Amino acid sequence: MNEADILIYHSGVVIPMGVKDTMTAKYMQRNEIFADAFNYYVYGGRQVIDPNSLEELDTREIGVPYGSAEDVEQPVQRIRDVIKSVTAMTNKKAAFLVLAVENQSNVHYAMAVKDMVYDALQYAKQVEKAIASHKKAGDYKGADSDEYLSGFMKGDKLMPVATLVIYFGPKAWDGPMSIHEMFEYDDEEMLAIVPDYKINLIAPEALSDDDFDKFNTSLKEVLTFIKYSGDADKLEDAVNSDEGFQHLGRTEVDVLNACVNASLTMGESEVELNVCQAIQTLNQRAEEKGRIETLVQNIKNLMKNMGLTAEQAMSVLDVSESDREAIAPRF
Repeated sequence: MNEADILIYHSGVVIPMGVKDTMTAKYMQRNEIFADAFNYYVYGGRQVIDPNSLEELDTREIGVPYGSAEDVEQPVQRIRDVIKSVTAMTNKKAAFLVLAVENQSNVHYAMAVKDMVYDALQYAKQVEKAIASHKKAGDYKGADSDEYLSGFMKGDKLMPVATLVIYFGPKAWDGPMSIHEMFEYDDEEMLAIVPDYKINLIAPEALSDDDFDKFNTSLKEVLTFIKYSGDADKLEDAVNSDEGFQHLGRTEVDVLNACVNASLTMGESEVELNVCQAIQTLNQRAEEKGRIETLVQNIKNLMKNMGLTAEQAMSVLDVSESDREAIAPRF
């Protein structure tokens, strides 16, 4: 089954997994959001990674197994969510690295393996490019036998690859944070020679108010909303205390609707939404719905217990004309 065909049941609404993936990927592709996530996670909110220094890379990772032509198996292909290269200054020299974001709307209990495979494929891709470059340039002359056979020269360098997992779900991430946590084997001496692979994770539930203040884009509001989406009072307090919620964009609203069924609506011509007002409207609608449901139940009770018609029951309860019109289809 294709991942896009998997359905998630959330808050009474069936949401296709593909919708969540599409919305979160579209959001994280924005350079300022992507940079904000890494600046928070790596630098505690300091603006070190410049969004303008990010370059989009091909999200397809293809790993070609090494070996002779007859021994090579099918190439392995994986699709990253978002991957970018960045030029940073290190010791006054330009340094290049590869940054990737994996979006998760649900806990992935093998995330450490998933990240490890993605990063390994990226390193393999860099090695393949280096080998192809040397072959094209014909600069193997003078290389020693080890360099010639490996194809990767002694002076060749790799670009570091860092993957950051962003969890767009409200509950706690209870999956393993490393490969070692996935093992049942517990011989510490043996595990000391088994490389571990840890995941880098941003999960809303684990963020504090101080953490949220370290974000400099709408990622703050998106993650805050997700964290408190299950607690109406805390969500309302958070929304009312953050001015950013008065100007939330369409992409942000799409993410919240897809990931936590926020039920936020925007007109086709609107470019931003005041979430404070939207929540007030939702609360008013919920209160009105509750009032109508109570009224309908009272009418039904009178009809059942006293043998009244719907019209008679509504007259006894002094139901207004507008309410009568609203509940008429129910009888």
